Amino acid sequence: MKAYKILSLLLVLFLVLAACSNDSVGDGLNVESTNEEADDSTENGTSEETGNDVEKEEENAYYQTPEMDFDLGGKTIKVVSWWDMTIPDDNPDNIQRQQNLEELMEKHNFEIEYIAIDYGEYQERVTASLLAGEPLGDIVRLGKNYTIPTLVQQDLLWPIDEYTENPNAFNQLITNDLYTFEGRGYAFTESQSNLIQGIFYNRTLMNELGMKPLQDYVNEDNWNWETFIEVAKEANQDTNNDGKVDTWGLANRSVLLPALYSNNTGLTVGDQQNLEDPATLESLNFVSQIVNDEVARPTEGGDWTEPGQFFRQGNTLMFAGADYEIGGLRNDMPDYEIGFVPFPKGPSATTYHSVEPALQALTIPKAVENPEQLLYIWEKINDIDSIYDYPGQASYETNYSNQDDIDNLLLVAPNMIVLSHDTFPNLEYFGLEAELLEGTSVSTVVEAYTSQFQAAIDEVYGTN
Repeated sequence: MKAYKILSLLLVLFLVLAACSNDSVGDGLNVESTNEEADDSTENGTSEETGNDVEKEEENAYYQTPEMDFDLGGKTIKVVSWWDMTIPDDNPDNIQRQQNLEELMEKHNFEIEYIAIDYGEYQERVTASLLAGEPLGDIVRLGKNYTIPTLVQQDLLWPIDEYTENPNAFNQLITNDLYTFEGRGYAFTESQSNLIQGIFYNRTLMNELGMKPLQDYVNEDNWNWETFIEVAKEANQDTNNDGKVDTWGLANRSVLLPALYSNNTGLTVGDQQNLEDPATLESLNFVSQIVNDEVARPTEGGDWTEPGQFFRQGNTLMFAGADYEIGGLRNDMPDYEIGFVPFPKGPSATTYHSVEPALQALTIPKAVENPEQLLYIWEKINDIDSIYDYPGQASYETNYSNQDDIDNLLLVAPNMIVLSHDTFPNLEYFGLEAELLEGTSVSTVVEAYTSQFQAAIDEVYGTN
């Protein structure tokens, strides 16, 4: 069926392109054209933007599931997550979704209930219910780290990729790439946004120290590990001449996670450890350099929240964190202007990346009947004509007043990496990290952990 759809779509695109080639529109639009020329081209329907919009609409329409006629007999569809997924009425897109849901409930005779379970007990409860054959809901949010391959290997979830082909309603990356096992997709989401991680920086402090703007490095395509270390060291200053450093360049003593994703690598790949991969070795050596050269602000014995606390004090230039933290930072630092740049590129990366360390998406348990009907309902709820130009626009424009920061978020957003080492409960990630932070050489660390990593992986994949 998929092959037939693809061939049909190619034929449609061929006919569209052939028709366009016969139109007398010249060689394309001149971006330096006058307003009058631009207006003329728009009136004639020849603007590139308009053409792309029409093409996208036609593609989305092609993949829409045809209307289905079924009666759920008053069934209550239960949607389980670690937060209340009730559709809010906070923007026009969600109002469209609400209206779609109400119409679907009337047409197909069902109710919907959103169940929120505390995150601390979530994995244990949902996993136990699946193993018992009594899932807590019809649609259940699951983390990738305990779903692929563990739950899928036990035949507890429906493969759903054949029902999620509409790109306007489903994130194709989630289903067809990130939640796959043996060629099938097992999870879905309507969200088109990716988690963005990078570097928050104190633009006010940067200016006070008279430093080169961090944005210049990005604009020059010279924001890499080397310049990052130079910037961090430059900000380590004794500003009151008392013989002690009182401003610092980097809040995070450990940058293992950013070092991996910014170099487009990971500690594991599929069912194999990846410690000896050249890109991974580069990442481990970068972490070691940060430690041995005393680049980052020294720890004061705090826990994992210490880097964020350091940054909030206003005397530390950079903090590696995630976009969702910006609201708290702005609230806690009202006297400082906060900027955002990508985490710098590693030597094996050609572009900036982000990471999702705890990817989650929606699934349908095998104990639930008629998954195609549930996916049809989810598609029709979320197949809307968005008012926004890109995913996350409302949030970005609310939290960032500098266009450079928004552009940097958009630069990073498409290049999200999902690291898989958390898939393996007995893999000693924190042990490896601790040894690097203690100054143990990379070669010694790799030698010590290679076999341990592979053994932990084999436990999950059932490899002898």
